[in-house]
Amino acid sequence: MLRLKLKTDPRWVALVQRNLQEVLTDHAWCEQKAVSNAISLIVNYPEYTGLVNTLTEIAQEELLHFQQVHQIIQARGFTFGRERKDDYVNELYKFIQPGRGRQHYLMDRLLFSAMIEARSCERFKVLAENIEDPELIKFYETLMISEAQHYTVFIGLAREYVTEFPVEKRWEEFLEFEAEVIQRYGQSERIHG
Repeated sequence: MLRLKLKTDPRWVALVQRNLQEVLTDHAWCEQKAVSNAISLIVNYPEYTGLVNTLTEIAQEELLHFQQVHQIIQARGFTFGRERKDDYVNELYKFIQPGRGRQHYLMDRLLFSAMIEARSCERFKVLAENIEDPELIKFYETLMISEAQHYTVFIGLAREYVTEFPVEKRWEEFLEFEAEVIQRYGQSERIHG
């Protein structure tokens, strides 16, 4: 369903399990950035009422995910750390092509968002299937489903609101680019790391 070109090596979970505080903090910041991304799209495209309504729901859900991760951090006696830089997301962002008009930028931003949701979904699935922590297994199973839904919503919004450019062709380009980018990750206790 996700059509990702490369899968995460399940051995990545061993890194995660050695430093749960780090991955949970990183995860919380990923959720916060997802909220900010949805709001940014709302700010830039307020004329699309359906898009605004949908992204408002996504922002609320992502904020709930942030709250849930933060509660897990607190319950385990961990300290919620400072914001983590997400090199994976920053590299993907560079694939967005500015200067080609609002429709093209909207398409790229929606596909960029779909790509992050797809990879997050895949990572949560790997965590749910391999981590040795019953609470986190359930948590990541739930989030995996949510991220899959968000992925399909972002793709759907691109198909609905972008009429001037070939969305499917651009999505294939994103998939190819992401496959190149993700090869450099999977070596740290970060959601995309």
